[in-house]
Amino acid sequence: MALGLIAPGSVFGQEDPAEAPSLTIEPAELPQTYPHAPYQMNFHGSGNYVPVLHWSVESGTLPPGIKLTDNGTLHGQAEKPGEFQFAISARDGGQPQQAVQKGYTLKVVQAMAVAWKNPPLVSGNRISGNVEVSNATQDDIDLTFDVKAIADNGRATEIGYQRFVLTRGTIGMVLPFGETLPYGAYLVNVNVVGEVAKWNAIYREMLQTPKPLRVLVGP
Repeated sequence: MALGLIAPGSVFGQEDPAEAPSLTIEPAELPQTYPHAPYQMNFHGSGNYVPVLHWSVESGTLPPGIKLTDNGTLHGQAEKPGEFQFAISARDGGQPQQAVQKGYTLKVVQAMAVAWKNPPLVSGNRISGNVEVSNATQDDIDLTFDVKAIADNGRATEIGYQRFVLTRGTIGMVLPFGETLPYGAYLVNVNVVGEVAKWNAIYREMLQTPKPLRVLVGP
């Protein structure tokens, strides 16, 4: 039986390096993060290239607080939410040098979201309403929910308060508030503060009625 010929310089059972795919960048996509959370992702090359690879940002913008090192480590703590688009390059140690670029989008999601569920309304001498709070992170948040009605003279009346742990992944939890108030006009301020102690992260969100609500019943 005739034996096939092996090309010069090749190794039996292995692919000829000259025929191997050229340098490509991995991974295909980046996992999302949220403000103040530690983030680390390691880029690496695949295909045919000469070590060592050197990495850099070629265009676009990394999230503030995130950096790319020469060895391909993307790391840091994002400072604000948003979608950040950028392109990175990898250059190998060959002569001539081989270089390749790849574009990425890194999503920094809002860690804690607060929105009106039912905006505050006046019924007789009572102002009441409710909001929705969400925790999009992978951490439990120590949450303080505080609602005040601010009168024309600056006097603040507490009309809602809770402090509890908002568990990770909670979406659209409804928090009610309400109280009877004297005659007058009131702006309703909602202040929500969330803390993740292990990251020293503080999240703050605020809502306010666009104009005063008038209580016409009472002294």
